[in-house]
Amino acid sequence: MSKAAENKPRPAKASANGPVASARATVLDGVGREVAASFPGITRLGGQIVAALYLADGPLSMDALSEELGRSKSNIFANLRGLEAAGIVERRRSAGSRHDAFALRGKYPDVVVGAYLSRLRRVVVDKVNLCTRALDMLGDTRGPEADAMREKLTSLQRKYERFATVFELIPIGDGPIDLEEVLDGLPQNVLGTVAAMAKRALGLGPRPLAEKKIAAGRKA
Repeated sequence: MSKAAENKPRPAKASANGPVASARATVLDGVGREVAASFPGITRLGGQIVAALYLADGPLSMDALSEELGRSKSNIFANLRGLEAAGIVERRRSAGSRHDAFALRGKYPDVVVGAYLSRLRRVVVDKVNLCTRALDMLGDTRGPEADAMREKLTSLQRKYERFATVFELIPIGDGPIDLEEVLDGLPQNVLGTVAAMAKRALGLGPRPLAEKKIAAGRKA
């Protein structure tokens, strides 16, 4: 079989037609798009693997995933490696089994959100270090161009450092996280405050009293 033929999607197993099959296909497609959009290097097939593992009664082998999704084992394997690297999927092997099976590392969608937050934390730390390296390269160089770049880099570094502080306050590790447990443990007044701040930042909530007074003074 040629490589092109091997990579060509095969029809998924025709187990049934009807509402259940349609609902399953919708979930596979939706999760596939979600994961592919959130994690560079993972395709829509990777997200479909996540959905298939969530809907399964237990861990699935690569053969089972290939049959379920109608894709070659080489494509399944490539996406499984990406999902493992992202901390979303893990390998499991039952006693006496000769082959690995795969399962989600935690509850869905918590495991995907946790992996995304871990990735975001690494991005923030990397950008802090990037700004530091660039500022070190500038050193004491003076001049309009150097001064303008230094000002922008310093401002950007401070912003990323503030983001990094948030991740230090929130105990997000590289393992699976139970978001429901975290949310259930937060006092309602804390959740209300965070929600109100987010709405103000998005321009959806009432402005603070001080801002209202300033706006009123300008109108007068």
